Amino acid sequence: MLSKGFFAYGAFGKIHNLVLAFALVGSAAQAEPITIAALGDSLTAGYGLPVSDGFVPQMQDWLMSQNADVRLVNAGVSGDTTAGGLSRVAWTLTPEIDAMIVALGGNDYLRGFDPEQSRENLDGILRAAAAADVDVLLVGITAGANYGPDYQVAFNKMFPELAAQYGVLYEPNFFQGILTNAKSQDLVLDFMQADGIHPNAMGVAAIVDQLGPHALKLAQRTQGGE
Repeated sequence: MLSKGFFAYGAFGKIHNLVLAFALVGSAAQAEPITIAALGDSLTAGYGLPVSDGFVPQMQDWLMSQNADVRLVNAGVSGDTTAGGLSRVAWTLTPEIDAMIVALGGNDYLRGFDPEQSRENLDGILRAAAAADVDVLLVGITAGANYGPDYQVAFNKMFPELAAQYGVLYEPNFFQGILTNAKSQDLVLDFMQADGIHPNAMGVAAIVDQLGPHALKLAQRTQGGE
């Protein structure tokens, strides 16, 4: 005859195994990396550079150097505008996307698009991210005065105002890392490709040094660490 102790031990064993199974499932869930989509234009896509020198691979390496368990998805399209970003944000925000870096507006500025339309497009992108419960880092572009002071003011203010409206993380200027490292306007071209518009590998590294802490904060916010 089997003793009561056998049944007690068997029950304990089953409970122990069940707890262990849940613990293993929990550990596996915790081990899942944060997936961040980088929604942008040629600056994000890595135009004119070997794949490994582009923004997304260099940012991925930077985050790994900080022991961040993050996977970046390159959702950059060369030549894209805020309208293009809005048109594809829905299929960018697939179920595995936990957060998003939005770096659009440069081509709107180069083409002299109405800042109010650009603002509406960015608003639509941020609204879609909020509806999907996806955290965002919004990266701006600083406009010069070549289209006049009214255009400059309207363009530059849309980024911080939208960031405040949606409560997202914000960096005012995609190129700030280059400006900081160059130390003078004369040396900025050392960080740029021959076209004077797109960063070279060294320029991307400078950009990543500036934006990296923001991307890390985005991952931490997504993980609930903030």
